[in-house]
Amino acid sequence: MAFIADLHIDFCYSRATSKEMNPDNIFKWAQIKGVTVIATGDFTRPLWFAELREKLEPAEEGLFALKKEFQDFKINEVSVSCKADVRFFLSAEVSSI
Repeated sequence: MAFIADLHIDFCYSRATSKEMNPDNIFKWAQIKGVTVIATGDFTRPLWFAELREKLEPAEEGLFALKKEFQDFKINEVSVSCKADVRFFLSAEVSSI
């Protein structure tokens, strides 16, 4: 199965990143750009992890989907031709600092 993925995304709690980079907007823009699998970024950051727990739910094994209640706010902002399932998976980066 072919898919397009973003394996490193910065989120709203990262430095120098838009405050709009939340699961809802990531879901919206992933569809517009044709990305169907998104890594969550540093999911171990407490505020980010709390937001992920609030807004994501288990989908396929190891993958999560944005809960329908949060999708409903963004789905009308996506063209019919771009609408697709978007999956998230938990990720973090290793730092050697």
